[in-house]
Amino acid sequence: MLSRKMTDALNGQINKELYSAYLYLAMSAWAENKGFKGFANWFHIQYQEETVHAMKIYHYLQEQGAAVALDAIQKPPSEFKTLLSAFEETLKHEQFITRSIHELVELALSEKDYATSIFLQWFVTEQVEEEANDNEIIGKLQMVGDKGHGLFMMDRELGGRKFEED
Repeated sequence: MLSRKMTDALNGQINKELYSAYLYLAMSAWAENKGFKGFANWFHIQYQEETVHAMKIYHYLQEQGAAVALDAIQKPPSEFKTLLSAFEETLKHEQFITRSIHELVELALSEKDYATSIFLQWFVTEQVEEEANDNEIIGKLQMVGDKGHGLFMMDRELGGRKFEED
């Protein structure tokens, strides 16, 4: 049985994951409007993944007999200066999510809630992957700059990404 504190914290994480989805959907729309369909595809797949992450927590709460309490989702930004700045924002946001997941793990361990701690390990591993992907794209964008063939090559590469439910 989950404590009230853990239930509230997990519900808060659902909100953060849904905000992440909303942020990536806004980034996808922005990239699409700028003519970068491949980047838009990458962000759209991030949107889908974040929704899956929220639902994993949702189902975990349900399985534990805890109440799911959804809160309002904050409006994300809809404009970004460049693709690089959008990805820098993405990395900053993922680092925020990583800290939040770590805080959940710390809470679970402090409460000796080993089931939740084990459940959260998937998210810990996922965040390592998320930050690594963001850093890789940021590095490439820094190399190619904001104009030229490099951006078109990256756009084509990111357009090939497919959604794979975790």
